[in-house]
Amino acid sequence: MKRREFSLSAASAVAASALALPVATPALAQARQFKEGKDYRKLDKPVAPEAPAGKVDVIEFFWYACPHCNAFEPTLEAWIKSAPKDLAIRRVPVAFNASFVPLQKLYFTLEGMGKVADLHAKVFRAIHVEKAKLAKDDEIMAWIATQGVDVAKFKEIYNSFTVSNQVRRASQLQDAYGVEGVPSMGVAGRFYTDGTMAGSMPVVLQVVEQLVGVARKG
Repeated sequence: MKRREFSLSAASAVAASALALPVATPALAQARQFKEGKDYRKLDKPVAPEAPAGKVDVIEFFWYACPHCNAFEPTLEAWIKSAPKDLAIRRVPVAFNASFVPLQKLYFTLEGMGKVADLHAKVFRAIHVEKAKLAKDDEIMAWIATQGVDVAKFKEIYNSFTVSNQVRRASQLQDAYGVEGVPSMGVAGRFYTDGTMAGSMPVVLQVVEQLVGVARKG
């Protein structure tokens, strides 16, 4: 979803195409060499990677209310499970305006509570399948209360200085990578790619694999 298409009404009009993403195959990855300026972009100013030494930083930029992100999530999750051990893969929720911040805080709170594995996919389902409204703080609290989570603890972390800092850092990363739409990917603090550039999100993962190879070489 592009920055200018972030409203849910605009998103629903393009959701169908996102659900019909082709499946990536190793053969395709080997047969195609992706090109700078077409399939990916090299950052003018590199971002300091946050991955541990010896690992390659890989970021997915996403927004819970984006139908493309929802469609991509199962593919991404499968890829993460089979990815090489030297990749430090993380998700960064974006904010194209202030209305996005509650969903950023939701993700970082789940992360802080160790609940991403349990509830990340359920947030997508709640918004896109169950049509739950999770755009505001009170809506998020009400939904969390139905998920077997300690609401008081969740609220404490949600409103914490730590989460505020994570939201600020996410916006800095979004700007540093020049994120124009989601889902999109950043690699090693040096490269950016998205579905518009690569053609589809499964192909984006092939691009990421090529860029990881470049990053490994230094």
